[in-house]
Amino acid sequence: MIRFGQEVCTDLPAALGKEWLETNGIGGFASSTIVGLNTRRYHALLIAATKPPAERMVLLSKLEETLVVDGQRFDLSANQYPGVIHPQGYRYLQQFRLDPFPIFTYAAGGVEVQKSIFMPHGENGVVVQYTMRSATARAVQLELRPLIAFRDFHSTTHENGALNSHVQVAEGSASVAPYGGLPTLHVSHNAATIDTAGYWYRQFEYALEHERGLDYREDLFNPFTLRYDLGVDTAATVIASTERHAALDASGLERAERQRRMPIAARPVRKERVRALLAAADRYIVARGPHKTIIAGYPWFGDWGRDTFIAMRGLCLATGRLDVARDILLAWAQTVSEGMLPNRFPDHGETPEFNSVDASLWYVVAVHDFLSAVDTGSYALERTDRETLYAAVNAILDGYSGGTRFSIRMDADGLLAAGQPGVQLTWMDAKVGDWVVTPRIGKPVEVQALWLNALQVGARVAEHWQPIFTRGRAAFTDRFWNESAAALYDVVDVDHRAGAVDPSFRPNQVFAIGGLPFALLKGPRARQVVDAVEAQLWTPMGLRSLAPGAPGYVGHYRGGVRERDGAYHQGTAWPWLIGPFVEAWVRVRGSSSDAKRTARSRFVEPLIAHISEAGLGNISEIADGDPPHTPAGCPFQAWSVGEVLRLLLDVLR
Repeated sequence: MIRFGQEVCTDLPAALGKEWLETNGIGGFASSTIVGLNTRRYHALLIAATKPPAERMVLLSKLEETLVVDGQRFDLSANQYPGVIHPQGYRYLQQFRLDPFPIFTYAAGGVEVQKSIFMPHGENGVVVQYTMRSATARAVQLELRPLIAFRDFHSTTHENGALNSHVQVAEGSASVAPYGGLPTLHVSHNAATIDTAGYWYRQFEYALEHERGLDYREDLFNPFTLRYDLGVDTAATVIASTERHAALDASGLERAERQRRMPIAARPVRKERVRALLAAADRYIVARGPHKTIIAGYPWFGDWGRDTFIAMRGLCLATGRLDVARDILLAWAQTVSEGMLPNRFPDHGETPEFNSVDASLWYVVAVHDFLSAVDTGSYALERTDRETLYAAVNAILDGYSGGTRFSIRMDADGLLAAGQPGVQLTWMDAKVGDWVVTPRIGKPVEVQALWLNALQVGARVAEHWQPIFTRGRAAFTDRFWNESAAALYDVVDVDHRAGAVDPSFRPNQVFAIGGLPFALLKGPRARQVVDAVEAQLWTPMGLRSLAPGAPGYVGHYRGGVRERDGAYHQGTAWPWLIGPFVEAWVRVRGSSSDAKRTARSRFVEPLIAHISEAGLGNISEIADGDPPHTPAGCPFQAWSVGEVLRLLLDVLR
């Protein structure tokens, strides 16, 4: 359980840095700060995935809440307007906790009210319940004013004359359909009365969007007001959904959701924070049609190829979700084209984006790790499924060895060349307009580690890949060692110029030692690399993407789109890189028990502690390279959570 008392809840700057997340298993979600003040355009009570897990829309932004005790009004909400916070309901917030979903306890006018929020699995809906926690003879009412947006979750909405303000009222429900072609929102309730007068609330401000240089002001519409008599019924319920419900359904929906999460809560782990990460893993696994996929991060990412195959090793394999891993791998096997996988799973009718050199190679690694888990456990895998996976691996290696898009091709030395001007193909993929921040054209070091690992995996299926692996590994050992830095070059044959090298000191070199099934670099050189990476790149929030002092280093992730993307891989720290780094650190120390204990304490525990700092129960996407390493980017990131779980449940066991 993650819990904060009044001292944090009433400290607005501290409280606004802590965000909660609820998900529905089909790409939709609810999220906000622990005081309910929305600081992002992605904060809302109901963001529906109208084409799961994609086409997400903000339907219900929030509920304005007023507690009325003996006629005295206490506003429990909080909003940022130009120059003012109004109302300031956080002053009444006594406690926030995740148990297992967000629970808020307010005290005002001598009464105590508890609010809980959860999403039913598989449905674009949210359940909000208010319960009196203290007996009182006073007259207590609760007023709830839904604020709706009905817009794409990447945008904002503003007052307009096109909105249809009509409310369809029935016993215990109110439905709104403000714009044609969008879902109808059904609000089930047990309110005593409903007032259908509608109003616009103008100029909400989202501070984090302002910081990001994006549209940060929004108008929201209040279609009706619900009034509850808590003196008669001590519980007030709202079920806002694209499906119809009755308010009485809330208890059954809650019971079903608690039971669904129970196996996670019951898992025998030593620390509560590790249990929280196990629960977090469930948030990223969602349905895509009949298959499963992985959301790369909340609140704005979708399901991306590279992220999926990196994250699934921790989210699925280390946690024993082999059926989910199988489903994901088989679904992606159908998308191989000229040896490449799309960098994101294409929606129906869309042209796939094949702009990643490493997504296909990460797929091969994921297949290897999945089959290793199958072969050492009791999971029954159909022979046809294994053959499908092997066929996909061979198709990838055939495509890459023969040459494919974006000048991706196997060179005569057995290594993999890739890249064209204007295209970003590696995981360092920031691009602003025509500016590719880190082009890395040629032979990037981690791409070679992935390629050679893929060849080794392929050699178990078809023997002709083995001599290519042998040739490529020899070339890697010979060509990537930078004697003057006692490290590995980041790219060789830069811009496809034979012999040109990029000596930038980046974390990509650790993949030659850790993070993949087969280490390419061993012995004293491996130890030198790991020690240098620890000295120059390690932070408590992961590895910096570039060493401090290097040309182009940016220590803080700040500013508008251009400034932030310019810093993204130029010094910004990435928590997911702790996985390959710690595995490398342990390997060069013989994988001893002492090394594992030390690595967990020194490198992993700071990230586990982070789950109480930003995206609660989760690990952020990135952090500043410079102290104090302030978290940034997505506060809920799949591969960050996945790699820490992989370390805890596999590498450091």
